[in-house]
Amino acid sequence: MKTDIVLIDNLCNGFKDAVKQTEKAAQFRDLEESASLQLQLITEEMLSLVRSITGEVQASFWVESDARKFTLNMSTKTVMDKEKRRLLIDSTSEGKNAAATSFLTRLRDAFEEAMASDPDLQQYNLPADIEADLAGRDFENPEWDRYEQSVLFRLADNVSIAIRGGYVNMTVTKSV
Repeated sequence: MKTDIVLIDNLCNGFKDAVKQTEKAAQFRDLEESASLQLQLITEEMLSLVRSITGEVQASFWVESDARKFTLNMSTKTVMDKEKRRLLIDSTSEGKNAAATSFLTRLRDAFEEAMASDPDLQQYNLPADIEADLAGRDFENPEWDRYEQSVLFRLADNVSIAIRGGYVNMTVTKSV
């Protein structure tokens, strides 16, 4: 069984529809409420993870199920840099790019990794009087806290991400 494909954008349009499609897939397979809620939580965290890392989302989401095994799929395009690539691959169960399976795809993956740009880091030069006012204050680190990643690792059986060029395909499997 495959659900409808839901389009998701930066403004979270489609986010609720993706969760609803997951709920429908669980109902179709007659899952108890706790298993259905787990799948819905996996859907929410999966979508949040990609949005947290890439910063933008124009994604397609759908669920496939076979008996008691559910596969949640998301496909998106992003401008890839080395940091995004590392964070995405670190978010997988196996710690590798799922698109690199044969010799040629591993070679392509190595070239893409080498050619990826470094992330743009902005540095601001502040006037001395403003710097003096800010001295000694702690500022929140804008780095991603990996909450979504930890939830997915706890709930899902497998998290796989395939990166080819600027295309990212994320697959999360869960047997209930």
